[in-house]
Amino acid sequence: MKLGIVGLPNVGKSTLFNAITQAGAESANYPFCTIEPNVGVVSVPDERLEVLRQMYDCKKVVPTAIEFCDIAGLVRGASKGEGLGNKFLSHIREVDAIVHVVRCFDDTNVVHVDGSVDPLRDIETINLELIFSDIEILERRIQKSTKAAKADKSIAAEVEFLKEILTVLEDNKSVRTMDLTEDQKQFVNTLNLLTSKPVIYATNVCEDDLADEAENNEYVNKVREFAATENAEVVVVCAQIEAEISELESEEEKKEFLESLGLEQSGLDKLIKSSYSLLGLMSYLTAGVQEVRAWTIKVGTKAPQAAGKIHSDIERGFIRAEIVNYNDLVECGSLAHAKEKGLVRLEGKDYVMQDGDVVNFRFNV
Repeated sequence: MKLGIVGLPNVGKSTLFNAITQAGAESANYPFCTIEPNVGVVSVPDERLEVLRQMYDCKKVVPTAIEFCDIAGLVRGASKGEGLGNKFLSHIREVDAIVHVVRCFDDTNVVHVDGSVDPLRDIETINLELIFSDIEILERRIQKSTKAAKADKSIAAEVEFLKEILTVLEDNKSVRTMDLTEDQKQFVNTLNLLTSKPVIYATNVCEDDLADEAENNEYVNKVREFAATENAEVVVVCAQIEAEISELESEEEKKEFLESLGLEQSGLDKLIKSSYSLLGLMSYLTAGVQEVRAWTIKVGTKAPQAAGKIHSDIERGFIRAEIVNYNDLVECGSLAHAKEKGLVRLEGKDYVMQDGDVVNFRFNV
């Protein structure tokens, strides 16, 4: 999974990226500090892996991972090339979802590119640039499909749908606000439009607003209201606090630091949970004496396709999946005891995987 972090210059975007990936992207108090996208891979926290590692007495634990891409700060006119905008927009097209960092704190020491803090204006600035870029792509596609429709009448319906999308964009609305059928969603995915990508608004607040999830932060509440119209998610983070967390060495230290702030989880944890929810993802687990590993799949994936995440040969030669629920396995204390209690099942090709399934795939190639 690849998440692109976007935002206006100086909203805390690169500070947040540095903190959650510890990749050391340059972060400074002036625009266009980030030109090429910085990329960092982050392990997805999953407490179940350590429990299984101890149960199976194995040395290797392999969590699933998310790739974060820090894309340079966009400005008004980016779709026309302002601030090297076209190059930045092409980077966004490559991600699965967008993390849009929005400044929701006042600080006279941190310059705002538009001179004042206004999260809805900032969101609109970036969204309009993405919309303008999509309009350009759609107009070219409509022109091409209209010509093709003269020779192939079946393409006429496609042209009409493309025009319907264009009307939404020209009304300054994102494609993700449209109520689409599954077939329409699949077609839209082929267009690779920026405004069809799922969005998480990461509201960057001051430390004092973190404990109560910024319930009394007027800026954040405005973002929440707007996000509801777009089917987007909102996560409250403090980039500065995330930077401090990233400097702590042990998990115990991080836990104590979060507790001292009245927090149960870090901004990174919240971002990961939101991205899984937004993209309809979950994890199944494999465990043995060699390694314990988490595998990310789409909710609704059937057993053979889940097996394909490990290796295409396992999907091709799939016979059965030996499955036990993680909680049942932990309660029994071992796979042998779980089998004795009849909690280990053999599932076939039509089995829909569940989050936390601990699986052993049987196959023959």
